Amino acid sequence: MKLLSVNIGRPRPNPWKGLSSTGIDKRPVGGPVAVTAPGPKGTGAVGLAGDRVYDVKHHGGSDQAVYAYAREDLDGWEAELGRPLASGVFGENLTTLGLDVNGALIGERWRIGPDVILEVSCPRIPCGTFQGWLGRDGWIKRFTQAALPGAYLRVIEPGDIRADDPVEVVHRPDHDVSVALAFRAMTLDGDLLPRLLAADALPEEGKELVRRRTSA
Repeated sequence: MKLLSVNIGRPRPNPWKGLSSTGIDKRPVGGPVAVTAPGPKGTGAVGLAGDRVYDVKHHGGSDQAVYAYAREDLDGWEAELGRPLASGVFGENLTTLGLDVNGALIGERWRIGPDVILEVSCPRIPCGTFQGWLGRDGWIKRFTQAALPGAYLRVIEPGDIRADDPVEVVHRPDHDVSVALAFRAMTLDGDLLPRLLAADALPEEGKELVRRRTSA
């Protein structure tokens, strides 16, 4: 298990959400990249130095500090979409190889390289920027149906990361709430929502969603 690439965003106009810019255009960078906890949502800060988000209401902050997507899942989408998908094209900071990102448990911790520890916090929920960026009608619906959302992570131990760094799962919590299950509960199957409360590491926004929809 390793990082295939570390990807940083280049600001682009965002006509799909009526915002001045988007950071979804992420591309691999060489050399080490500093990873730190960005603090609360609302400032545009994220975990990787040189990157940021512009839809500050919905993205960024400590619970969405880093976004990871598996190269194996990108390869599957390449076959379906019939076009090459470069690492970073889904807006992911980390393109992984050999790691079951969607099968990871909420609260699972990864050591990346010698210093950095990240904790899986929640799935990515697709938005209009993502659909517009890929230029494919119906993409939000298709991406949701596939339930391969990739994982947001929070920073537990800061440090530097780089492409080819090994990834090691150093902690798996004692529950069965995976990234994929959480995504299905939030988007496709509301009957699964009560199960998410077993995951203490789920962001407070996610817990509030469960309580609101289930009166739990």
